[in-house]
Amino acid sequence: MTTLFAETLKKLRKEKGITQEQLGKQMFVNHSTIARWESGTRLPDAEMVFRIADVLGADIHTLMTAALQSDEAPNVIIVDDNKILIADSLPVLEEVMPNTTITGFIWPQEAIEFAKTNRVALAFLDIELGTASGLDLCGTLLEINPRTNVVFLTSYPDYAIDAWRTDAGGFLVKPLTAEGVRAQLKKLRYPIMGGDGV
Repeated sequence: MTTLFAETLKKLRKEKGITQEQLGKQMFVNHSTIARWESGTRLPDAEMVFRIADVLGADIHTLMTAALQSDEAPNVIIVDDNKILIADSLPVLEEVMPNTTITGFIWPQEAIEFAKTNRVALAFLDIELGTASGLDLCGTLLEINPRTNVVFLTSYPDYAIDAWRTDAGGFLVKPLTAEGVRAQLKKLRYPIMGGDGV
């Protein structure tokens, strides 16, 4: 349930004096979508939150804060072609981000399919993914959701220059440590709820 965002949206809509159906028409979505957002059963993605703010003439910060502080656990993914590294990294991520949903992927395409149906708040990506590239995967994930935070993982610090040419927000040398993850969480472009001290 995403009650904080639901209550905020309902309040703003009523202040504007429009129905769910009228808001839906202005946003080009079905009124049942608005109803789900206001009931707390669904949470709009970042693009839709910006659209809501525009249509209602609301402060985007207010809406984004409500969305970030909703009861829905943020999705965090880690993509690495090394199963052992994923297995070793999951406990570290769970320690630092206890209130998030963390999922590991070996294959980039599986991560892409997941991102299409789940809002990914933070992605830790290996740069070398077998024959695939984490740099390319970063671009694809950001096309799906421009507000996904991306942190690159690598055993080779020389990749830092290539990593910074993307829209990623961070870079970590393997293996993952709790201290390293905590430092990255403080630098995220789009802060997420559920992390240590976040």
